[in-house]
Amino acid sequence: MIVAPSGAGKSSLVHALLQADSSLMLSLSTTTRLPRPGEVDGTDYRFVRPEEFIRQRDSGDFLEWAEVHGHFYGTSRSWIEAQMRAGHDVILEIDWQGAQQIRKLIPAAQWIFIFPPSIEALEERLRKRGQDNEATIERRLAAAHIELQHASEADYIVINDAFEQALQDLQAVLVASRLRSGPVMARNPALLKRLGV
Repeated sequence: MIVAPSGAGKSSLVHALLQADSSLMLSLSTTTRLPRPGEVDGTDYRFVRPEEFIRQRDSGDFLEWAEVHGHFYGTSRSWIEAQMRAGHDVILEIDWQGAQQIRKLIPAAQWIFIFPPSIEALEERLRKRGQDNEATIERRLAAAHIELQHASEADYIVINDAFEQALQDLQAVLVASRLRSGPVMARNPALLKRLGV
């Protein structure tokens, strides 16, 4: 699970991580917000109307869901569970509330929090991307202060000051997480049998 305030560079880092490791899978969130310029339904998010989201939520289709900045976001329970059964590594780009929900259901899930180098840098990034009006930027900055208070709940913290270093740090976390006993044992049943484990 990769969590960060809006503008911390989470999406750029995840994109680079996926490009560098073709064995990773990205969980696509379902959302009620409208697509941003260049976003594609089924590639960036699953975009649905609010009433469809509520129907899915009420029928238990989401592993986690939250309302963020006036829009709903959720993670498909059945898709994530199928990927886990198949032994795949899945990256989830979610907010801290979603990470808390998933941690309760899947205690072994690894939580990585992306820090911006400063609040000023975060504000500058939000303004430079040119996607939000002033009120939205102010709301995102206020939310960032709350989000940062939950960083201590994460397993790892990566500071996105220098992009390449942050990407290397994320890759190191991925390597370490793949070496945990549970994932190693799930991926190597034949070896375990030969070793009598």
